[in-house]
Amino acid sequence: MFTIGELSRRTGLPVKTIRFYSDEGLLPPTDRTPAGYRLYDGHALAKLELVRTLRGLGIGLAEVETVLAQADTLPEVAAKHVEVLDEQIRVLRLRRAVLRAVTKRHSALDEVKLMDKLASMSDEERKRLVDDFWDEVFEGLDVDSEFYARMRQCKPELPDDPTPEQLEAWIEFAELVQDADFRRLIRGMGERQSEAIRERDGAIDALSKAQAEHWGDWSERAQKALDEGLSPDSPVGAELAAEIAKAGAEPGQKDTPELRRTLADWIDDGTDRRAERYWQLLAVINGWPPVPTRVPAAEWIIAALRVSAR
Repeated sequence: MFTIGELSRRTGLPVKTIRFYSDEGLLPPTDRTPAGYRLYDGHALAKLELVRTLRGLGIGLAEVETVLAQADTLPEVAAKHVEVLDEQIRVLRLRRAVLRAVTKRHSALDEVKLMDKLASMSDEERKRLVDDFWDEVFEGLDVDSEFYARMRQCKPELPDDPTPEQLEAWIEFAELVQDADFRRLIRGMGERQSEAIRERDGAIDALSKAQAEHWGDWSERAQKALDEGLSPDSPVGAELAAEIAKAGAEPGQKDTPELRRTLADWIDDGTDRRAERYWQLLAVINGWPPVPTRVPAAEWIIAALRVSAR
């Protein structure tokens, strides 16, 4: 059993503060001495440590009382304390990520406030942010339903114990999907896809399906050619352009310069470093394998198609 003075020495809290908590009902005495002095047991000491942590986090007395009411035994108090400390650690990590981003960007005060808000979002708020993004950029458009579903189902899943890199990636990702220019960019891509669907452009439809199946291989071959210093008008470029034109042609349609220019324009419309950055950041946040940049390879393919259409 401990007196208030002994509790003060063990916890570092002033006697006056402990007496106040006791008077408020947060820390009722376990017993009293014959002279009427308050005595507290180990359970009360654990409660006091929890109260100190909660108050240090800025939690009001009413909320502290609610937490204590849900923990009657010493193990329950300890478990609640662990929950609070875990939350405190999470908040500190978020703040660290924000400060690192501020250091890198030399951010102004308004941007710091925004980053702090983004870092503190809950899982539900993060997912809603992405849903709102896709709702806006595809609103009213007749787009491929399977493509749209694939885009929406990929959500940021920040782990409970994220790395600094994951937190920084989330801040950048959240800023990106809220950026008006980026939304216009993705909206424009959706509008062009919707227009192609309305016009029943068979070549575009065929190319879209071929891209889903072969784009990885095409990009790798284009990147290899780039690494070897080959130009788009090389035999490798001509071969790849012919293969893509064949994949993008409707049944019975001839491979013509016009077809190749159409396919080049379509690929060009869907090629943007910021759109690619969306998926690279999502991969970091979710712990997926890194997404390599394919924009240079795509630009090489576009050039190969156009040069072969002359």
